[in-house]
Amino acid sequence: MEQTYKLYRVRELADDDEDFVKSLVEAFLEELPEDAQRLNTAVGNKDYKETYQAAHKMKPTIDLFELGVLEELIVVQDWGKLEKSKEDCTNELQMVLNAIQNASMEMKADFKL
Repeated sequence: MEQTYKLYRVRELADDDEDFVKSLVEAFLEELPEDAQRLNTAVGNKDYKETYQAAHKMKPTIDLFELGVLEELIVVQDWGKLEKSKEDCTNELQMVLNAIQNASMEMKADFKL
């Protein structure tokens, strides 16, 4: 339990209300994989604006659940924001996508969802 994500800050935010914690986990599972796909597509299409918007939207959740890839997500976000066409952020993107996938699978198992 909690190997690829952490609930310390989530529980603090939820004031240890486990029903609220579960609701936040469910929201993570509903939104973040979809946002990750949006981000992956945007980077693949070199859609800088969409990349920036998707990454920016994901930052608070990645941070809250402490997935350990916030710095990598910021690299991807800045790639989009600053239109760094001569740079490659695919390694950082892959790290973010893997972290989301791993955390999602672990959360589903941990919360029996």
